[in-house]
Amino acid sequence: MKITHHPTDETLAAFVNATLCEGNTLVVATHLAHCPACRKAVREMSEVGGGLLDKGETTPISDGAREKCLAKLDAVPPEPTEAGTPMPEAERPMSLVSLYEDGKWQWVGPGVYRKFLDVPSLEGTRVFMLKAAPGTRLPDHRHVGTEWTCVLKGAFIHDHGRFGAGDFDEADDSVAHNPYVEEGEECICLVALNGEVEMTGWLGRLIQPLLRL
Repeated sequence: MKITHHPTDETLAAFVNATLCEGNTLVVATHLAHCPACRKAVREMSEVGGGLLDKGETTPISDGAREKCLAKLDAVPPEPTEAGTPMPEAERPMSLVSLYEDGKWQWVGPGVYRKFLDVPSLEGTRVFMLKAAPGTRLPDHRHVGTEWTCVLKGAFIHDHGRFGAGDFDEADDSVAHNPYVEEGEECICLVALNGEVEMTGWLGRLIQPLLRL
């Protein structure tokens, strides 16, 4: 597994500081489960932050904030002995294996299915798994809000490159693209979507009322 797309430093810092909603936290943690480089970065950020706290003045924090932060840090495993070694199955966030098995897939469009996850998130954020058949091409679209995606299986391609298993795609309202699924294997992703997906081409606008994104 070669991971080439990662969360920004700002996103990893927000993860360390426990300022992300649960849905976005889950998507970042899922990437960390596959990516030794980002796990190392998270540990380093945690160590630097801890050192700064030791030197600074103490400030009261809200009830439970410390425990939430420590729980997220505890979920980051030690650095693997071999580069690219994924997190052991038993330590993966929300037991990713169960995400494949629980619940039913809902039809979204031709060759595309979705499964919502019961994850507490900010208002307007939906967390779901998205499954698309090999060769499926989505119409041109943009995001009115943000969409964070971690690929679990297969790969999709758009203007910003190829995204395979473990890769993290961080899109916002400045991004417009038309991703398609690589041939040979279905693509399954974990997604935290805040806002709406807006179709931009004439075909997309024509079929948008039929889609359930």
